[in-house]
Amino acid sequence: MEHRALSRLAAPAVAALLALTTACTGGTVHGRPGASGLRDPYFPKAGNGGYQVEHYELDLDYDPGDGLLHGTAVITSRAEQGLSSFNLDLSGLKVEGVTVQGAGARYNRTGNELTVRPAEDLEKGEVFVTEVDYSGRPKALTDADGAKEGWITTEDGAVGVGEPVGSMTWFPGNHHPSDKATYDITITVPKGYEAVSNGELRARTTQADGRTAFAWHSPEPMASYLATAVVGKYRVATGRTPSGVALYDAVAPGEAAASAGDLARVPEMVEWGAGRFGPYPFSTAGAIVLPAGTLAYALETQTRPVFSGAPGSEDLVLHELAHQWFGNSVSPKSWKDMWLNEGFATYAEWLWAEDHGGVSAQKRFEAFLAGDTEVDEGADSDWDAFPPAAPPGPEHISGNPVYFRGAMVLHRIRQEVGDEKFFALVRGWAAEHRHGNASTADFTAYAERQTGHDLKKVWDVWLYGKDSPR
Repeated sequence: MEHRALSRLAAPAVAALLALTTACTGGTVHGRPGASGLRDPYFPKAGNGGYQVEHYELDLDYDPGDGLLHGTAVITSRAEQGLSSFNLDLSGLKVEGVTVQGAGARYNRTGNELTVRPAEDLEKGEVFVTEVDYSGRPKALTDADGAKEGWITTEDGAVGVGEPVGSMTWFPGNHHPSDKATYDITITVPKGYEAVSNGELRARTTQADGRTAFAWHSPEPMASYLATAVVGKYRVATGRTPSGVALYDAVAPGEAAASAGDLARVPEMVEWGAGRFGPYPFSTAGAIVLPAGTLAYALETQTRPVFSGAPGSEDLVLHELAHQWFGNSVSPKSWKDMWLNEGFATYAEWLWAEDHGGVSAQKRFEAFLAGDTEVDEGADSDWDAFPPAAPPGPEHISGNPVYFRGAMVLHRIRQEVGDEKFFALVRGWAAEHRHGNASTADFTAYAERQTGHDLKKVWDVWLYGKDSPR
């Protein structure tokens, strides 16, 4: 079983990087520990302070037969302060060794925190490389709302999904959406298995023992909760959209027939989204269809959404594709900003229907106010139970108000400013924060500045109001 050792950091390119950063330090550095959490309103221990990750290089070796994962994570980061130590988020799994800047580093584990102490302090602004060698049988986590995430076994393999913090079950990192990075993920699996991840498939290499290594490259920044690794006996189909975006679908054989119609519309949906929201933000698109029942939800994993069984509706496919603009390219600064993901993706469903001969967004908005389930089955849900910008707790960040009332906030803006200004706002928002992060405060300020309208009543009643707006 091949798997990279820590000695790989002696490579000439890395040695040159170490020489450069050493030259820049200019002597003794007096650092302090980085924070073991970013004090997110709902997940205060998620992520870590003192540094920002620039790139993850993950080398994963997984055998579905015994469920054992061997991993090497090479993490390139930039110090935002002088660091005597820093933390990585990692749940379970045995750490077998850590280096920083090519030198052995001390480390210890406390819960989901891996604390690393470099041989020498790191200087503010220094680019540093951390390598973690680890192994074990990764497991799933249970969210506050009862859903499963993390590393989940399937009938013939496994899937890694991460919203909100499950990615720490299969690789160490700075697991908060505010720290986005580029990725290279190589997954080695037994003969006859496919391994699928985000971005572009750069290489598929058969090794001497018959195992296959799949090398995936994500050149655009990605929040770690959007990373995925899928292993199984999938059927793969490739193609391109009319504008040239590469497509890669991986479908569990038992779901192929039921998925065909919905997946056939992906090229059209990508083109439609580009027309409504601005250029598609990534170089690839597609879908992963897991065996039915693997998950209780679909997830907008970057460039390649994951569906648990056949999607079953074009609305669901459109929703996850819309996230590529809203949530993936423009990512939340904190988990309190989830309505910027889900409200936009839900409203995209309404717009798709409106543009394709279905119910207009105005009629759907009115149906929610009236509780008319004939127009939308969600209309009699608890969509007005709390303000979308202030969910009561972590178990509510994927609640109905975040989706439906979030969409209604957008429609209220449209009613106030008119279609021309509204759609200019939507496109401008996607362009302004392309491949970045944004908060609710960023959006409200941008909306008023872009449209020239005072939208305080919309914010007070629909976005932040504790009472039902009905």
